[in-house]
Amino acid sequence: MKEQIHEALGLFTYGIYILTSQKGDEKHGMIVSWVSQISHDPPLVMAAIRKNRRMHPIVEEAGSFVLHVLDKDAKQIVSRFKYPSPAERFAGVECATGATGAPIIKNVPAYAECRLRQTFDTGDHTLFIGEVVSAGVSGKGAPMTGWDYGKIYQGDS
Repeated sequence: MKEQIHEALGLFTYGIYILTSQKGDEKHGMIVSWVSQISHDPPLVMAAIRKNRRMHPIVEEAGSFVLHVLDKDAKQIVSRFKYPSPAERFAGVECATGATGAPIIKNVPAYAECRLRQTFDTGDHTLFIGEVVSAGVSGKGAPMTGWDYGKIYQGDS
C-alpha cells in the first residue's frame, strides 16, 4: 500500500520555485516545490520546508522569504541552487533587495515577497505561511513544473 501512496502522490503536480531569504548580510536560497496560495484577502502563500534544511531556521529568524516563479526552460538556475554554499548559489545571479530585506532574483516570470505570519509543524516539514507584501510579474515564460524539471519531490533527502 505504501508504494501505491508514493506513486499516487508522485502524480500530483507542483511548480518548481526558488525560495530566498537573508540572514545578516548573507543571502540564502533553495529549490522548493510544495507551495500554494492559501488566502486571497489577505494574500497568503504557503511553502513547506523540511526541518533539516539550512533554510529552515533562516526563514524563522529573518521573518520573511521570497518565492520566485521560474521559467520552464530555466533549468540552469535550478542547477545553480543545488550548489552547497549560499555564495555559489547566488554567484552571477542578479538580485534586488526587497522591502523585507530578502533577496529578489531579477529576470524571473514572477515573484512574491512575503512577511512570515505563521508556522505549522507538519511532521518532517514546517509550513511557512507568508503574507505577500510585494510582487512582480515580468510576463516572460511559462512557469516550471516538476515535470519540466524532471524530478518529483516526495520528501526524501
